[in-house]
Amino acid sequence: MTTLPGILDIRAAAERLSGLIVETPLIESPEINRRHGGRILFKPETLQRTGSFKIRGAYNKLSTLSEEERKRGVVAFSSGNHAQGVAASAALFGVKAVIAMPADAPAMKIGNVRRMGAEVVTFDRFKEDRMTVVRPYVEQGMALVPPFDDPAIIAGQGTIGLELMRQAKALGVALDTVVIPCGGGGLSSGISVAVKDASPNT
Repeated sequence: MTTLPGILDIRAAAERLSGLIVETPLIESPEINRRHGGRILFKPETLQRTGSFKIRGAYNKLSTLSEEERKRGVVAFSSGNHAQGVAASAALFGVKAVIAMPADAPAMKIGNVRRMGAEVVTFDRFKEDRMTVVRPYVEQGMALVPPFDDPAIIAGQGTIGLELMRQAKALGVALDTVVIPCGGGGLSSGISVAVKDASPNT
């Protein structure tokens, strides 16, 4: 089981990411507010560098690796967003990255990963196990950058929660509920830690 990072880990991640990522805004629609009878705020991470929140966790993970580990390169598996986040982060650090992507992943995302300088290894997701595909690279000494189940990844994603609570406070809004999309759980775990630290009743 992955150890959940604490608020200090998330604050440290925010320091590492400062100046490198976009602090995405809180936006709202008067029409949506009217329809639902409340104030609903959105934090569009689609405006983030690489088009998703994934670079937050990926860059933070690479930041926690030793210089020697980074010299050996990093490897990851993803169908798109995490792949782009890892590729962009590796480029910022100037390290080699190998990304295993399903052969049927969106061509645009495969192309983006390659343009960022990462090596793409495609596999048949219906017949091949992604861990089996990346294992030889890990055995060669490359550091695995998981998509969600890693404390540094979770802490990086949790920086969204820090921004969210700071921005809501600046707007004079006390948040009743925070709704977070959940796939692997890294995003929801990190944001939950940050939100609960700032507002236990949310």
